[in-house]
Amino acid sequence: MSLNRVMVIGHLGQDPEIRYTPAGLPVANFTVATNEVFVDNEGKRQERTEWHRIVVMGKIALTCNEYLKKGRQVFVEGRVQTREWENNGQSNRRTEIVAARVQFLGAPPSDARADESSVGSVDADSEIAI
Repeated sequence: MSLNRVMVIGHLGQDPEIRYTPAGLPVANFTVATNEVFVDNEGKRQERTEWHRIVVMGKIALTCNEYLKKGRQVFVEGRVQTREWENNGQSNRRTEIVAARVQFLGAPPSDARADESSVGSVDADSEIAI
């Protein structure tokens, strides 16, 4: 038995970028930053930021592209996936979180739509709830 499940709460590092597959499926990509505060061996308080690459597909991608902006806090639930490819003879590898659920947290950036509520959620199996 195995389980591949990830949950992240953090802030967007950039506006989502959307593209479409040849079959017309929307795919959005964005990064989310999480912070960890710890005390080092010398007793000093340290902070470390971890960046997570997020991939969302389908209806979720369209909703994220419309409502999410850099700095917005989100909860992302999904699975970890590592892609490998070769480009000009060089091997590349990228680990991403493929989101099944994205929940918008906190207030939207000031330039977002005025009729948007402060919390919204969308997942792969439900209707869009903003």
